[in-house]
Amino acid sequence: MKKESFGQLANGTAVDIYTLTNTNGVEARITNYGGIIVSLKTPDRAGNLGDITHGFEKIEDYQAGHPFFGSLVGRYGNRIGQARFSLNGVTYELAANNGRNHLHGGKVGFDKKVWQAEGSTTAEGPVLVLTTSSADGEESYPGNLSVKVTYSLLESNALRIDYLATSDKDTIVNLTNHAYFNLAGEGTILDHEIMINADRFTPVDNELIPTGELRPVNGTPFDFTTPHRIGERIDAEDEQIRFGKGYDHNFVLNHGGGKSGLAARAYDPKSGRVLEVETTEPGVQFYTANFLTGDLKGKGGRIYERRSGFCLETQHFPDSPNKPQFPSTVLRQGEEYRTTTLFRFSTR
Repeated sequence: MKKESFGQLANGTAVDIYTLTNTNGVEARITNYGGIIVSLKTPDRAGNLGDITHGFEKIEDYQAGHPFFGSLVGRYGNRIGQARFSLNGVTYELAANNGRNHLHGGKVGFDKKVWQAEGSTTAEGPVLVLTTSSADGEESYPGNLSVKVTYSLLESNALRIDYLATSDKDTIVNLTNHAYFNLAGEGTILDHEIMINADRFTPVDNELIPTGELRPVNGTPFDFTTPHRIGERIDAEDEQIRFGKGYDHNFVLNHGGGKSGLAARAYDPKSGRVLEVETTEPGVQFYTANFLTGDLKGKGGRIYERRSGFCLETQHFPDSPNKPQFPSTVLRQGEEYRTTTLFRFSTR
């Protein structure tokens, strides 16, 4: 575990970056600005380390605006339709920062907070604990929310993320990490193969808000119950593909959430890298960076083009506060929100 300065924000607030390394050489660099995974280096099949996530080398580039590269997202990851929800008979009007809808916590979400950070080393490996608070009414959400996110880089070559939150009022919470992966380190992800452990997904309308249906993936471009190339059906003649401009959909995981289970497995034939995602969450958003435009230059001068990365955002379903048939995202006063996601790295 190594702590270094990562510069300062425009308002003068100092920001740090922490380097977590295990004995196999796997390395995660995480800043307390937004809890962002700045880089993640894992070996390819020849043992060569390579950075497999999108990001920037300077804090100024993150502050200039970016599509949530590697960020912790909250209070509510993903979309809330028409930027409003009702709880206990009260309607809360949120920021409409994605057309008419609310996205990833609003205008100043958890991705823009400077978190308190504490690093340590355990028998399992290096650990970074990040904490923050969100005041009652911040971004129009109810309740004073306390949040702790723990990043652990395990000797088993996995990065585990544990989320914990409590509130002094009933509220809603849906936390995730928005890492963009490219297991080859560069180029598109269209030749990556992916398996998603989901027999159903949540179709969306033309604003990417779930309709409320749980639709079987069988016979659709969304059937990843066996591995398929990401690019195989990404431009299929399909209304859902057209709405998302590719994949930008929540998958209903077969294990149902609550206990940890396999969500997805991605494989890059070129490098041999394998990413397995396990989670206690009931859903995962599979997003293929359809909205990147090539106007962002990242680490090592890389240009982040459309479909140059993919996200597997473990989560409760989008717009759950307005869909009573979906698993609830309500956090009651005095209760604890706890979820765990694990990104496991290997080769073949």
